[in-house]
Parts: sequence; structure tokens; C-alpha cells
Amino acid sequence: MEILGSTFDDSVFEESRNRVSAALPTYEPKLCEPLVFLRGSHGHGVPGNARKCKWFCANGNVEDALEEQKSLKFRGDLAYRRKQYQAALDEYVSCLSLVPEGNTSVKRDVLEGIARCCCHLGKKEEALNACEKLRSEVSNTCHLTCVLQLERSIHDHYRELKNSISSLQQLVCLHPYHPWHWLNLAMSFQRLLESDSGPEKSSTEEEHKQQRGKKSILALKTIMCLIRTRLLIEILRIQQFSFVLENSQKALQDIEEALHALQPTEKMIQTISEVMAEDLNPERMREESQDGESLSGLYIKDFDDRWWNKLHTKLQEETAA
Repeated sequence: MEILGSTFDDSVFEESRNRVSAALPTYEPKLCEPLVFLRGSHGHGVPGNARKCKWFCANGNVEDALEEQKSLKFRGDLAYRRKQYQAALDEYVSCLSLVPEGNTSVKRDVLEGIARCCCHLGKKEEALNACEKLRSEVSNTCHLTCVLQLERSIHDHYRELKNSISSLQQLVCLHPYHPWHWLNLAMSFQRLLESDSGPEKSSTEEEHKQQRGKKSILALKTIMCLIRTRLLIEILRIQQFSFVLENSQKALQDIEEALHALQPTEKMIQTISEVMAEDLNPERMREESQDGESLSGLYIKDFDDRWWNKLHTKLQEETAA
């Protein structure tokens, strides 16, 4: 007995067996053999047959715009790795003109390369302009994080501590539960405090008072960030192992030493800990995780509004009481 629909026409299988398979295009992968360095007369390493080792190093007219874009990008990356920053910058700039408007990932990579090359070449304004172009096209928190970290590295390179602190404050607002951003911010405040702790040049009592107030605020902000870092590490290290746990324990030791040097009172530590721990519970931390979240409609509260103003007001109230 045949079940309805259970029979097949044998010709279907015959046609399949007799069907000629279509010829697939030949694919020739590009190979990068190890770059051989020859020992020169002065003991320096010199590249051997670079054209053999790196297909993208060959200079020639490339008809395919996409292939030319790839070659320029890879040549720029190789030159940057060799610390040939001007050569890398030239390759990146040429590459950028060939990147299609919709290819945002490659465009971001090239703009970051331009910013880093300009930074090393002493072209600070050009480096920051490249950062602004990157910032104008960010679409999620990961992109913004990369831009802020790039800006911070440029400010650090030129020892612009206050601008570096501004970038770090934006980072901790974007990632409020990231302990290492908080620790970097604490160390930056501490460096700023130490740089302002030289011989006082005030000529009046009023200026002397202002300088002392400024130092007091910097010390308090340093303590605030150190305590926030300690609270976060203590929560996170429960899930950590191996070298990650070792790094956390080393950071906690460094924090204790830094706090000991600043000599906050027990009452101050208690108050700061209470304020900085208000939003620290696992459920809320999961809910407010913004990693990779779209910037559309995302509200990021200002650093002072979220933490500093609240803490400063509470400490003043306790002092007045």
C-alpha cells in the first residue's frame, strides 16, 4: 500500500546524477611568509626579501580599488609597527580616500592609525582632529570607549593631565563598574595633586586659602576614586582566578598604600564608602551594563552630578554638624 505523497519519480535522481557540476572559480590565497631579518654590519636587523614576504609591500598599479585599499592599510600597519610613523601616516591617508562611505569599521581603524601617527610625530591638533572625526561617527558604547581611550593616550603623551582626567571621567560615567578606569582616574588625580604640592607662590592670604582648598578637593577626589575601585574589586574578585586574581590583590595592596599616604579619617572613609557603594549590587550592575549598547537615547550622567557633588555635599553637612 502506498501512502499519498510517499512515491518519487526516479527521473529526479537520474537527472541529479547526470547533472554536470559548475566549475568554481580558482581561489589563490595571499601568503605572508616570515619576514627574514639579515644582520647588518652595525648589528642592526635589515629586512631580507620584503616583497617575497609581504604581498602588500609590492609597489604597482592595482586596478581593483578594494585590493589597493587593503594594501595601503596593511603597509600602514607594518610601517607603524616598525615605528616609521611618517611612512605609516602617508599610507593611512591614501587608504582613507579609498574607503567606501559605508565601511565604518575600516574607516575607524584608519582614522585611529592616523591619530596615533600624528601623536608620535608631534602633530597634536591633527591627532585630536582625527579623534573628533571618530567621535562624530560613533554608534555604540564600544566605539565611544575606544575614542575616549585614544583621546586619553594622546593627552598622556603630551602630559596634559587635566585633559586626560576629563577623558577618564567620561569613561567611568560610561562604564561605572569598571574598576581599572576608576583606578586610572585615582592615579591621575594623585599625580595632579603631587604636581600642585610644590612651593606655594601665593602672595596673599586669600590666594593661600584657595590653594589649600584646591589641594583638599584633589585629595578628596583621589580618595573617592580609590575607595570606589576597592569596592568594585572586592565584588568582582569572588569570580576571579589565577593571574587575574593576583592582579586584583596587588591593586588592593596599592590602594591601601595610597590611602595610608593620604591619611583620611575613619569617619571620612566610612562616609565615602557609603556614597560610592549606593549603586553597587549585582542585579543593578547587570541592568546598567552598557557594553555595546546603542548611543541612541542613551543618557550618561555627568561625573560631578553622579558622584562628586553628592559626596561633597554630604561631607560638608557632616563637618557643619
